[in-house]
Order: sequence, then C-alpha cells, then structure tokens
Amino acid sequence: MRGVDTNVLVRFLVGDDPSQASRAASLFARATAEGERLFVAQIVVCELVWVLGYAYDKSRSEIAAGLETLLRARQLTFEEVDQLRAALERFAAGDGDLADWLIWERSRAAGVERVVTFDGRLLRAPEFVEV
Repeated sequence: MRGVDTNVLVRFLVGDDPSQASRAASLFARATAEGERLFVAQIVVCELVWVLGYAYDKSRSEIAAGLETLLRARQLTFEEVDQLRAALERFAAGDGDLADWLIWERSRAAGVERVVTFDGRLLRAPEFVEV
C-alpha cells in the first residue's frame, strides 16, 4: 500500500495542471487494475479541504461533493473513515472547518465529552465549550 499526498488529490479533483492531473488519474487507474489500495491520512484530507477552499475558492458543498467522490473510490483507503464521514457531514452543514469536526470526532472516540475552544463559531455547537 502506498500513501497519497494532498497535491495528488488536488490535481485529480481540480485538474489545473493537465500533466499532473493525468498522472494522478493514471495512478488511480493502475491501482484499480492491480487491486492496490492507496492510503489517505486524515491530515491529507484536512489539507485538501483547506487548499480547495482557500486556494481554489470552492464552496463547502463543492468540497463535500469532491470528498464524497474520493470516499467512494474503490482504490482509496481512508484513515478512520467513519470519523471522517461524520466530520464531513458536520463541515458541510455549517460552522467550523473539517479539522474542527475531526478534532471532535477523534476526541469523542477517546471518551471526551466536550472540546474546549476560543473559536466563537464552534461555541454554537454543544460539542464545544468555552475555555
């Protein structure tokens, strides 16, 4: 199994560099043909969301749709996919970054009842409390 870096996923989804986009698509096609799984770490997904939102000005719904496409890809294996899906759902619904909701999901899995924060956007959600 090989890991996939953020820039490979960006090129695959955005296609702004035709040569790299083609190489990314070929990587995924080869992995599928050979039965190889490619690993995507949660930090890669966090970077991907940030890059798509800030560098490419994609909306939450566009980002969520792109991630859903990746999550359905047979050749990709995601770290803690259930936590990622739950965080993605919360991210798509409103306040907070994907990283914030992954922090919540990872913390909840560790037995945490609330996450303390200074982020006013997150304080609207019951999972977060003020320091």
